[in-house]
Amino acid sequence: MAVPKRKTTPSKRGMRRSHDTLRVEAFQECPNCGELKRPHNLCTACGHYNGREVVAIGA
Repeated sequence: MAVPKRKTTPSKRGMRRSHDTLRVEAFQECPNCGELKRPHNLCTACGHYNGREVVAIGA
């Protein structure tokens, strides 16, 4: 079984973990209703995407 010969330094450990962080979710305002939505996704409040109504949201 493979066993490390030397202790991993904090610098090397930090470099390995540099991509493990949580990313901040991106939001933008819907041009139709003004609600916050994810980019390139359907607006859940009004059902619009790319300037047109894709899903009819019943009130």
